[in-house]
Amino acid sequence: MGCLPCFGSSGKGEPAKKGGARKDVPSDRRATGVGSDKPKPQGLLDSKDAVIPREGNNQHIAAHTFTFRELAAATKNFRQDCLLGEGGFGRVYRGRLDNGQAVAVKQLDRNGLQGNREFLVEVLMLSLLHHDNLVNLIGYCADGDQRLLVYEYMPLGSLEDHLHGIHLKRNLLTGIHG
Repeated sequence: MGCLPCFGSSGKGEPAKKGGARKDVPSDRRATGVGSDKPKPQGLLDSKDAVIPREGNNQHIAAHTFTFRELAAATKNFRQDCLLGEGGFGRVYRGRLDNGQAVAVKQLDRNGLQGNREFLVEVLMLSLLHHDNLVNLIGYCADGDQRLLVYEYMPLGSLEDHLHGIHLKRNLLTGIHG
């Protein structure tokens, strides 16, 4: 018995089953990998478990790969009137793809510290995340030193607008003057 009975045996001095697996450990725990002491919930992926594509090999990423030229055309060459916002990681532009789909294109700061490998890991993780409360990643661009993320466009504004009351302020001003 281990230090805490609810966690079962420490495994010291216990014979192993044929094949080297301990008899007190469920088979799904044994499959989680070296150094893992508890099973991962289904559907969750740790970044160290991700299959990281090598340079030029993005076959494991489900998101669409765009060229810089395609995204420049979608955003009218990143014109100022298409700018939705700007933050610490770069600028976000409204755009329209060739198929007519409205998108938000996040152009990451080229002077940022994120390398190509880290960018592709981020794209891989974002392409695997799907939830009603999250904006879906449609694709990405990694042409030369350009790093862009393409998300579905949300016409009602950003979460920041809603949290900081920009819409509320507009409604209050309209109510006062209207």
